[in-house]
Amino acid sequence: DFAFGFQTAVEVATDAVDKLVTTAESHHRIIILEVMGRAAGWIALYSSIAGGAEVCLIPEIPYDIRKVRKKVEERTEDRRGFANIVIAEGAYPKDGTVVSKEVDEIGYRHKKLGGVGIRLKHELEHAGTQADVRVTILGHLQRGGIPCAFDRILATQFGVKAFEMVLDGKFGQMVAYRNNDIVCVPITEAIGTYNLVNVHSNLVHTARGIGISFGD
Repeated sequence: DFAFGFQTAVEVATDAVDKLVTTAESHHRIIILEVMGRAAGWIALYSSIAGGAEVCLIPEIPYDIRKVRKKVEERTEDRRGFANIVIAEGAYPKDGTVVSKEVDEIGYRHKKLGGVGIRLKHELEHAGTQADVRVTILGHLQRGGIPCAFDRILATQFGVKAFEMVLDGKFGQMVAYRNNDIVCVPITEAIGTYNLVNVHSNLVHTARGIGISFGD
């Protein structure tokens, strides 16, 4: 269900959303925050709900720029005049693809993602958005820093469980957090599929319930 480090990354992203609200509101801007999320939008989703973003764009839900613009304009019409958008680096429009950079590292198998926030800014401007649009790329700040208490405890639980697995001769397995318990999972099972956001989950339903748009 969770890997250690996830909650800390969410804390960092949520803190960024909170701080960006100030400049967005005072200068009547649209602020785009680009966060990690190559194939899954968990960090974007959690931080959008926790930080109260108006728009959350994730890889699991391709967005329509017209819907995003409509949400932004709703904020302008009610005289608040600002909006915060959180976008995962792997998010993409319904008629487009993910944004990637050239990678010159030998043996690097994956495309290096980045720049989706800048693309979204240009898409909004091309769609006719009149407000000032700014982009913040959170980048490596999500990967470092002081871990939150949840991650410290989870990592400690993982360490103890892994030690016990070695003593019991349980190899070819990994430690995982599942249903509020620390369990062993075969590595083949763990790497078989991505843990993507379920677009019909209660979490997505909650986000929609508080007015967050996914641009769909």
